[in-house]
Amino acid sequence: MTDPGSSLPGRGATADLGATYVSTGHLPRDEWVREAVAACHAEVATVDAGRVSTVYPALAQADPSLFGIAVIGVDGHEFVAGDVDVPFALMSVAKPFVFALACARLGVDGVVDHIGVDATGRPFNSLAAVEHSPDGRTNPMVNSGAIACTGLFLERNRDFTVDAAWDELRAGLSAFAGRDLSLDDGIHDSARATNQRNRALGQLLHSLGRLDDPDGAVDLYTRQSSLAVTARDLAVMGATLADGGVNPVTGVAVVSPQVAARTLAVMTTAGMYETSGEWLVRVGLPGKSGIGGGIVTAAPGKGGLGTFSPPLDAAGNSVRGILAAERLSRTLGLDLFGSVAIVPDGRGRR
Repeated sequence: MTDPGSSLPGRGATADLGATYVSTGHLPRDEWVREAVAACHAEVATVDAGRVSTVYPALAQADPSLFGIAVIGVDGHEFVAGDVDVPFALMSVAKPFVFALACARLGVDGVVDHIGVDATGRPFNSLAAVEHSPDGRTNPMVNSGAIACTGLFLERNRDFTVDAAWDELRAGLSAFAGRDLSLDDGIHDSARATNQRNRALGQLLHSLGRLDDPDGAVDLYTRQSSLAVTARDLAVMGATLADGGVNPVTGVAVVSPQVAARTLAVMTTAGMYETSGEWLVRVGLPGKSGIGGGIVTAAPGKGGLGTFSPPLDAAGNSVRGILAAERLSRTLGLDLFGSVAIVPDGRGRR
C-alpha cells in the first residue's frame, strides 16, 4: 500500500491518482484505553435488563451475570475487564468471518452475486425474508444467507465431504481468533436436536436453487455456530478485520485487505439484524451479534472490541454489549462518522 503523503493536494504537489491513500486514525494512548474499558465495565455491569436466549435449550443455562469486555488494538495491545476468558457459543458472530473466508476462496463478486448483501429488516431466522426475495437472496448476516454462504464450501468443491469442509472452516475461524477453536459439544448437540427452523430455511433455499446440499449446509452452519470462543477471541477477530485481514496477535494474513473491507461493509448494513440502523446511529461501527451473548465490533485501522453478556434484547442482541460498544465508541473516538470542526486559518484552508 502506498501513502502518497506530500503528494496530496495542498501539500505542494499534484496528487498521484494511481496511489492508494487510507486514513483511519488510531486508538488513544494505552492508559486512556485501559481506564476507559475498566470504567465502562463497572458502569454497564450494573444494568439488569434482557433475557438469556431460549432458542436452543443449552443457551438457556447461561449465567446472566457474566460480562466481559476486551479491546485489542491493531498493534496487538490488549485491554480487558471482567469475564473475558469465559467460553460461550460463537453463534451468529461466525457469519462475517465465514463470509470473509468464502470471499477469499471464491472471490467477492461471486459470493455477493450468490447470496446478496442487502439488509432484510426482518428477524435473523425469518423465512419471509427468503420468500419475499424473488431469487432467495438475502445477506450473509442473517440465517438464510449465512446457510447459503456456508453451503458454498461444499458446492464449489464437489470432492469435499462435510467433514473436509468443516476442517477448512474451523481452520479459517481459528486463524481469525489466533488460536485453535473447538466445538462446545453441549451446545452443538442441543442445536442439532432443535434446529428445525434452520433446516426449513435450508430446504427453502434448495427449492430456489440457492443450495444443492441443504442438509450438509445446515450441518456445517450448526457446527460453526457451536464453536466455543471468549470475549478476548472476539476482540482479536474484530481487530483482524480492522487491520486489513492481518491478525495483530499472530501476524498471519487471514484474508486480503479488500476482503476485510467488504466484510466490514456487510457487517455495517446488516450485522445487528433489524436494529442495524439504530446500532449505526448509536455506535457508528461495523458490528455483529450472536444469541450466545457475544458482540464483535471493528474500528478500521484502530482495533477490535469483543463483549460477552448473555441477556439479550428483543432482536437477539446483548443488552450490555450494545451499551458497552456505544460508550467505548464515544470515549475512544471510534465512531466512523465522528469528526471535530477545524476553524479555517483565514487562507481558505482547513
